[in-house]
Amino acid sequence: MLGLGTYGYTAPMARKTVVGYEAPDGVDIRGRYDEELAKILTKDALQFVADLQREFRSQIKYAMECRREAKRRYNEGALPGFDPATRYVREGDWVCAPVPPAVADRKVEITGPVERKMIINALNSGAKVFMADFEDALSPSWENLMRGQVNLKDAVDGTISFHDQARNRVYRLNDQTAQLFVRPRGWHLPEAHILIDGEPATGCLVDFGLYFFHNYATFRRRQGEGFGPFFYLPKMEHSREAKIWNCVFERAEKMAGIERGSIRATVLIETLPAVFQMDEILYELRDHSVGLNCGRWDYIFSYVKTFQGHSDRLLPDRVQVGMTQHFMKSYSDLLIRTCHRRGAHAMGGMAAQIPIRDDPAANEAALDLVRKDKQREVRAGHDGTWAAHPGLIPACMEVFNNNMGNAANQIQTMKREDAANITEEDLIQRPRGVRTMEGLRLNTRVGIQYLAAWLTGTGSVPLYNLMEDAATAEISRVQNWQWLKYGVELDGDGLGVKVSLDLFGRVVEEEMARIEREVGREKFKKGMYKEACKIFTRQCTTPTLDDFLTLDAYNHIVTHHPKPSSRL
Repeated sequence: MLGLGTYGYTAPMARKTVVGYEAPDGVDIRGRYDEELAKILTKDALQFVADLQREFRSQIKYAMECRREAKRRYNEGALPGFDPATRYVREGDWVCAPVPPAVADRKVEITGPVERKMIINALNSGAKVFMADFEDALSPSWENLMRGQVNLKDAVDGTISFHDQARNRVYRLNDQTAQLFVRPRGWHLPEAHILIDGEPATGCLVDFGLYFFHNYATFRRRQGEGFGPFFYLPKMEHSREAKIWNCVFERAEKMAGIERGSIRATVLIETLPAVFQMDEILYELRDHSVGLNCGRWDYIFSYVKTFQGHSDRLLPDRVQVGMTQHFMKSYSDLLIRTCHRRGAHAMGGMAAQIPIRDDPAANEAALDLVRKDKQREVRAGHDGTWAAHPGLIPACMEVFNNNMGNAANQIQTMKREDAANITEEDLIQRPRGVRTMEGLRLNTRVGIQYLAAWLTGTGSVPLYNLMEDAATAEISRVQNWQWLKYGVELDGDGLGVKVSLDLFGRVVEEEMARIEREVGREKFKKGMYKEACKIFTRQCTTPTLDDFLTLDAYNHIVTHHPKPSSRL
């Protein structure tokens, strides 16, 4: 059995020699050898990653310890709020570095995993930006991560192509493409296939380090107009974590011999504690910032996780927790005001709908929901928005163009000073709504199906006409856990049933039967639905809520080559 370390994972003891990859001292590669991957995992690139790991690992460990301490306080009844010690930052008259011309216009951004065909289609989609994802939209297997690095290098070089043999079609980049941003994993996730001084590397430093090392020069020349590369940074809870990223960027710029402030990043505000730290996060990254983004699905997940010990803050069905809920609207409005006051982009949230090709009426209804959501965002002052599917881009772009005209953004024109009055209570107000049996069933069905796909290598999964990633699976998991822990009454369907282990067990059994009917017996047998069901059920019924579903599930997709037993 593999033990647990800083990230919930510790690999077995390693020998110093490496089979296949040429690694620097203290670095051991446990992933499968492949000649193509060896072009990414070069000795110099690995040395850069190792240098980052050694320089920042103590700060990362301290930041993770601070997260645990904050969780302990919240579980004992404390509420998150603005930090009195950093009032001078919130009240100070400072701004972020000017927005680089290459990313001034970000009206519509598309997101997706770092898969080869996806990268080409997204860059060709007509969106202003493509966020290539190593995080929630990707199952972090060795192959997925390292092939993703190969794919991004080819994309930056402009040489990427993909031959779809089933359709006998070759995909290549258009002359005009979206601007490329890359999202590495969060601070909490390890890379178990790369050991540095005997410990798993920090996942985001592997993602960032390999991509930056191989692409900074070409990117700045071909895409960034002298700036870049550009990044999205996920899952932060405090400005101390932004400060580490700022130091990483400065270290990388120094290594590359490029100007300070070349690297730019947008931070996702997708945890409840981070909403009280938005000024401070921008301040720490002020030379490298290009704004903040409303990561709204993870934000809902974080609301439950932050208040896991608070029986008076139970969520209604997740479909009822939208941007019109007071705590969600307050979060969006304060983010816009904060960003524009500091001269940075305020990016809107994800439209997760996907086209419904066999039902024109349902498809039009879904598009109408997207248009209304985007209309709300642009009128509130957001500078751009996210879409999960290329089919949504024309509708999103039309809404933003109609409201903004030729302006690249609304940084100077929508200051939202009215949002200066938003209080701590506004940001944590209890969501309104009801809880239903269908909500419990949908959580269970979506959670198990997403996890089954994740375990077999897919991190972005179309389910019930929505593109689901890890964030929606997390909402499903923590909401089930919360309802079970507090034995909530399902008050929305007139039955008055209370959620119990017995009820949940029956729901799991029935929903597994439904999944088998929906996907077909053959796919159900070949897939990892039973394994996913075990993991998901255990996570929903555990006495102590796990921080992340993917951290537990990660152990199921780690494959060492050669096997650890042959390396001792």
